[in-house]
Amino acid sequence: MKKVLAIFLVFIMVHAASIAFGGQSSSGVVTLSVDLSAQEPGREARLWIPYPVSDAHQVVSDIVVTGDFAASGVYTDRVFGTPILYAQWPKEAKSRTFTFSFAVERLEIRQTGFPAVEPAWNPADYAEYLQATSLGPIDGPVKQLADSITAGKQTVLEKARAIYDWTVDNMYRDPDTIGCGKGDVCLLLEKPGGKCTDISSVFIALCRAAGVPAREIFSIRLGKKAEEDITGWQHCWSEFFLPGYGWVTVDPADVRKAMLTENLDLKNAKTREYREFFWGGIDPYRVVIAQGRDVVLNPPQAGGPLNTFGYPYAEVGGKAVDFYNPKEFVYTYTYTEK
Repeated sequence: MKKVLAIFLVFIMVHAASIAFGGQSSSGVVTLSVDLSAQEPGREARLWIPYPVSDAHQVVSDIVVTGDFAASGVYTDRVFGTPILYAQWPKEAKSRTFTFSFAVERLEIRQTGFPAVEPAWNPADYAEYLQATSLGPIDGPVKQLADSITAGKQTVLEKARAIYDWTVDNMYRDPDTIGCGKGDVCLLLEKPGGKCTDISSVFIALCRAAGVPAREIFSIRLGKKAEEDITGWQHCWSEFFLPGYGWVTVDPADVRKAMLTENLDLKNAKTREYREFFWGGIDPYRVVIAQGRDVVLNPPQAGGPLNTFGYPYAEVGGKAVDFYNPKEFVYTYTYTEK
């Protein structure tokens, strides 16, 4: 109870500051419905769902879980601490349905006042966020590129800003990319088009190669209408650790999305506005659901580590169900304004 109260008080203080400075908020109910009944019968089915929780920028409440599953629970993975909602059905189950809903109030993030002088800090304290991942190396061409981008930059802030600007200038949004993209950094440096996970992954790999701790944040976007189907609205952005300040939000992928949607070039004044807004800021129309790459779920999945955990994940008979294929993996996200 004390922990919940503390989170709520932090939210209130941030919310009050946000209102004082003209910040925005959004609130509504998100409902996820999953139906695995059409999958191969006579096999055990298992389902893992990203499970959002409250933090300084969002309050999650009114959680409801229903379905015909035999067992369920809330767990966390051992590396990133991402909460996971899990359910399973026995092999004799004829129906496999699952519904998860929650209310969320989300605040816009606007971070300013970064310290002019960088205090002493120990990179070993952030080793987890300076490591390579299976699709995000930090040596070879990635390291060479990071060194060239940050040449002459001395502080974490200077390096992160140089990498952010390079990412905005050189990446682009490819609407034909499946889902949010895989974030295969080496391929992306050869063909720098993709979606949010791709663009964020390049930023993060370059940051880590330059000695700047960085990480992905996975979310699902919230609607702006009274009721909307938000299936497929998953989104990924980035954070880097700034000594003397904390984690700083950046979203170069949404800069490039706005440029594509509004047909803007890099010289356009509106592009410059987006570039500055998404440096330390994001809109309130998203809810954080997970983080981490190469994720081993809890309970562990039969397959290998997940590249990302931004989507529901299921296995039937120990084989993964393709969450990018709506005919194979039947699920919907809906949003209702509160």
